[in-house]
Order: sequence, then structure tokens, then C-alpha cells
Amino acid sequence: MRASDNMSSDGENIELFIVDDHRVVRSGIKALVETEPSLEVIGEASDGREAVAKASQRSPDVILMDLVMPEMDGVEATKRIIEDNPEGKILILTSFSEEERIIQAIKAGATGYLIKDASPDELVGAIRDVYQGESTLDPKVAGTVLRSMQNEEESSEDLTERETEVLELVSEGLPNDDIADRLYISERTVRSHVSNILGKLDLANRTQVALYAVRKGIAEI
Repeated sequence: MRASDNMSSDGENIELFIVDDHRVVRSGIKALVETEPSLEVIGEASDGREAVAKASQRSPDVILMDLVMPEMDGVEATKRIIEDNPEGKILILTSFSEEERIIQAIKAGATGYLIKDASPDELVGAIRDVYQGESTLDPKVAGTVLRSMQNEEESSEDLTERETEVLELVSEGLPNDDIADRLYISERTVRSHVSNILGKLDLANRTQVALYAVRKGIAEI
């Protein structure tokens, strides 16, 4: 990450990459987020293919990804970006009519999603959440997404009691250091538990953990 005079409260500048096939949308998002001192747009793409190529070159902190685009859609672009960089953080910006694509994008590794009519504060908050590795699920379509995923086959392997505790706290959106403080264990141990949870449940990231927890009645949106 480049040094910058515009830092967030934790001393870090968040570099963003915007992917949308409408120039006016990209310009609007850029104008909005750059009113925040800690957010900086370092690149744009008008389709998924261009996004995959540029993301690997520029390594942004967070990618804002549209779903419906020519050449390559946002789902396939998300899949390829995460395959190239499993630590990549992608926030899907979507519309009400794209629930099936949202599910596919989450499976592909997107960290969260937000409806395009969200307020500026909601967008900025979602960007910061995704940057910190927390899941972002817009409640306006979360119910539909959860119902659509409800009948999917899941691993029958049981979680330990401690892993279940960690899962509950992950589903609340807590980062690893807060979970460690809450459970009086080391952050390294938390990372190990999260890794075990992902492996046992065949999930890709914390967003999928949160959705799993809601489907099982462990947490609420």
C-alpha cells in the first residue's frame, strides 16, 4: 500500500478499484468515496475481463464489482480474481433483480454485497467493513439469498464447542482481535479456528460463515 497523507483513523489508506460498465456510475462512485479522506480510487474497469487484468497489476485493497457487464460478468470476474489472489476483498454492488448472481458471487469468494440505492454512509461503511475482512450483507435482499441457499448440501462434520463460539462471533462481524479478546485466546488461535470452520463447512470466507450461521439460526441478519 502506498504512503498517503489521507489516512483513516487506524492509519491506513484504503485503495479502491471500481468495476462497472457505465461510466457515469463509475464517476459517481468515485466522486462519492473520494470525499472520504481515507478512501482513494486507484483504477477502474468497464467489464470483468478488464477488471481481472488490472486487479492483478494494481492489487487494490477493495474492489467494487458490478454483476451484469459485457465481455465477462461480475461473477466470473470475482472467481478469477479470487483464484489469483485468495486474500482479495470484493464488494458486490447489485440491484434487487440479481439474487441468483449474488449467490454465485458469494460462492466465488465475494466478501459482501450492497444494493446500488444504498446511502453514501452505507457504501462507505460497507467498504470499511470489507477492508477489515468483515462480511457485509444488505438486509434488503439477504432474506431471498438465504432462502435460495437453504437447501444446499452442507458438510455433516460437526464443529467443536470452541469453533461454534468463534462462528457465532464471526457472524456478528467481529474481527479476529476482538474475538480473541472476547474468548481470552490468542489471535493466532482464532485464525486457526476460523480456518477449521471454513474447511469443515466447505465455505470460502467470513461472509459465507455469516450466511451459514443465519441459515442455522445461530445468528440474525
